[in-house]
Amino acid sequence: MRFVPTSLTGVYVIEQERHMDERGFFARTWCADEFAQHGLEPKLEQCNVSFNRCRGTLRGLHYQVPPFAEVKLVRCTRGALFDVAVDMRPDSPTFRRWVGSELTEDNGRALYVPRGFAHGFLTLADGTELSYQMSTAYAPEAQRGLRWDDPFVGVAWPERVQVISSRDRDYPDVDVSQLEELRGLLAAP
Repeated sequence: MRFVPTSLTGVYVIEQERHMDERGFFARTWCADEFAQHGLEPKLEQCNVSFNRCRGTLRGLHYQVPPFAEVKLVRCTRGALFDVAVDMRPDSPTFRRWVGSELTEDNGRALYVPRGFAHGFLTLADGTELSYQMSTAYAPEAQRGLRWDDPFVGVAWPERVQVISSRDRDYPDVDVSQLEELRGLLAAP
């Protein structure tokens, strides 16, 4: 695996090192030792799949607050998507900045999203499927979100949103009352 840093400290694009032969290829997508050697979370607690019927489906931007703040490793197993991580740590020098990466079934890339970052994606093909690996189990009481088009962050999505849940569409604008809760994301283990 190749660990490619992004413009946001702690967020990585993980590229497969494919070993090709007449059968196809073999590549490792997870190794706790390699992740630990790069200072990344080596513990996995939960794996999920997200299937999205239509191009232009947006999910996010989601995060969990401590003590359930989570690390995510997101990979596209079918189709294509634009995957986004947003720094939600108020004391971080990159607070409110975002980074996006195109993940496809062909490029085999994954996005590593550390604690303290919101995550979301927009599908770029019909029938897009993602595989998530997470360091912490989902805790509904810790779930928070940032509206996909909140000017607080200003994510530049590459295509028009066609399908979005009412929950994701209706998150309110971020305001200063949330900053104290967000500060806890810096201290999350």
